[in-house]
Amino acid sequence: MQKYTEKVHTTDKEEPEVVWVKRKEKDKQQPQGHTKETEEGNEVKPPLPIVYGKNYGVHFAKLEKLHPFDAQKGKNIKELLVKTQVVPLGKFYEPAEITKEELLHVHKEKYLRSLKWSLNVAKIAEIPILVFVPNCWVQCGYLKPMRFQAAGSIMAGKLALEYGWAINLGGGFHHCCSYKGGGFCPYADITLLIQRVFAEESHITQVMIVDLDAHQGNGHERDFMDNPYVYILDMYNFRIYPKDHEAKLAIRYAVELKPRTANKEYLAKLKKGLNFALQEFRPQLIVYNAGTDILEGDPLGYLSITPEGVMERDQFVFATCRSQGIPIVMLLSGGYLKASAKVIADSILNLKQKGLLHTI
Repeated sequence: MQKYTEKVHTTDKEEPEVVWVKRKEKDKQQPQGHTKETEEGNEVKPPLPIVYGKNYGVHFAKLEKLHPFDAQKGKNIKELLVKTQVVPLGKFYEPAEITKEELLHVHKEKYLRSLKWSLNVAKIAEIPILVFVPNCWVQCGYLKPMRFQAAGSIMAGKLALEYGWAINLGGGFHHCCSYKGGGFCPYADITLLIQRVFAEESHITQVMIVDLDAHQGNGHERDFMDNPYVYILDMYNFRIYPKDHEAKLAIRYAVELKPRTANKEYLAKLKKGLNFALQEFRPQLIVYNAGTDILEGDPLGYLSITPEGVMERDQFVFATCRSQGIPIVMLLSGGYLKASAKVIADSILNLKQKGLLHTI
């Protein structure tokens, strides 16, 4: 058994800074280099590896307007990226719906059956606002868009290895593991992405998850418990859902934030944490779960980060990865303010303006 956690780093404040690191007894040698691969076919590729599909939007006969979940976040971001000329021709990589056979590479058959027959919106959301929704609405209005978004995460992972980075305008379902869902997360797209990379890209043997959603990423943590090839950095509000103490044992570097944490403290802890993690573990791919539920006023995140703070966060993560030659795939995860779409689009525009969205 590995030693699970070792507390490190204290401050001069009244309370110690809650940070811990899980250490490996032995470092694994990093393979040297890898071969760049291209997609099959001769299709003209979009100018930037950004993934979006017209089927990403969630709908429940307009009842979704009663819920804080931004059902059209991906579409709204897409339109802003086109308007600001980030994607001037409006061309995006569009995924096909993930199949049951692909889901079974990670998910248990029993779990997938439970979604088909018993899922309702209240169970997905953990918030009793939309209830008594017919199962057919759940299947078509929620689960189907989530299957497209999960496929988009897998596609974005492949594109990141080819181009050095990629962004999926959806995904990041970090509360779902192989055998159960949680939060708004019915499919374990982060696990599906990483397992697909390991299965199809033999030169990729080490992956890091940088989870900066406001909530603990207990789904991928349960899936990669004691896996030495997946390093998890998770920075989250420890006072809110899911409070999954068992899953925390999978985190190699964790920062537990107090409610109302603001820009200065948040960014300082992020920079310290990511730099430490990259000294301890050399990934060949980073899965960046870039939730915007950290924004001040978000009804589910309860942190106090400004739009400028989100922009600086994304810029730091991308700049760090690009400067070290580490491919990065960005997933959008949580973000329940109507303003989230513009914040994300502005941040992506900033990445482009800073020269961080060039392709290799």
